Amino acid sequence: MNQLTKDVIMEMIEQQETSILYFYTPLCGTCQVAGKMLSVVEQMFPKLSFGKADLNYVPEMSELFAIESVPCLIILKEGKVQEKIYAFQSVPYLHELISRYY
Repeated sequence: MNQLTKDVIMEMIEQQETSILYFYTPLCGTCQVAGKMLSVVEQMFPKLSFGKADLNYVPEMSELFAIESVPCLIILKEGKVQEKIYAFQSVPYLHELISRYY
């Protein structure tokens, strides 16, 4: 999963394609588990655009997307937030969730 900057995230919004954005902080233990689950799911959707961003380096995204906590998964479609998930639950759950928008 590619590390995203503010500029890249803004480009993803403008491109109007389905994108999966994962926001985390490095000291969050739950984020570490969520990131591993998401990397498994990413392999199942090779044509989808996945990216991750450390909220410490892109705090303006926290405001833009109204992120309340980490880990946070945002599914964008046509430049709009379709889903915002804080509880990653399991790999099958994430797969099913992303399948709805793919």
